[in-house]
Amino acid sequence: MVKRVIYPGTFDPITNGHIDLVKRASELFDEVILSVAANPGKKPMFTLGERVELSKLSTAGIPNVQVRGFTGLLVHYLKEVDARIILRGLRAVSDFEYEFQLAAMNRRLNSQVETVFLTPGENYTFISASLIKEIAVLGGNVAPFVHPKVNDAIRNKLDQD
Repeated sequence: MVKRVIYPGTFDPITNGHIDLVKRASELFDEVILSVAANPGKKPMFTLGERVELSKLSTAGIPNVQVRGFTGLLVHYLKEVDARIILRGLRAVSDFEYEFQLAAMNRRLNSQVETVFLTPGENYTFISASLIKEIAVLGGNVAPFVHPKVNDAIRNKLDQD
């Protein structure tokens, strides 16, 4: 049986912290599907297609990873890709309460679903996509926190606005 894990998120933008978790998961599971959620309620900087493409570029060197976009309820998507394990990252204790609530709800919606939590390397614990966007919008340098192609895409997006 193939051990497949889904790593869902908005990934707006994908950060080095996300990539760190993908690398860690790729060593634990046969397949990692980085699943980019449409999530229009968050008013993302990048379109779903752009986020999928940037995620593919950022994870290109990791052999057992695929990137897919999805819409709708995560538990429905899990059935679609024949998976039952969700990967979530915990940067700090403050993340735990929300992530625990999500895990419990997903298990309630589908009792076969399990959630696995991983922590990023210490040098990534302070990175969040929303913080990266805020720094970039205010003119700060986010290059140390994202893949070079993601940095270029952020700069191009802000130059258009």
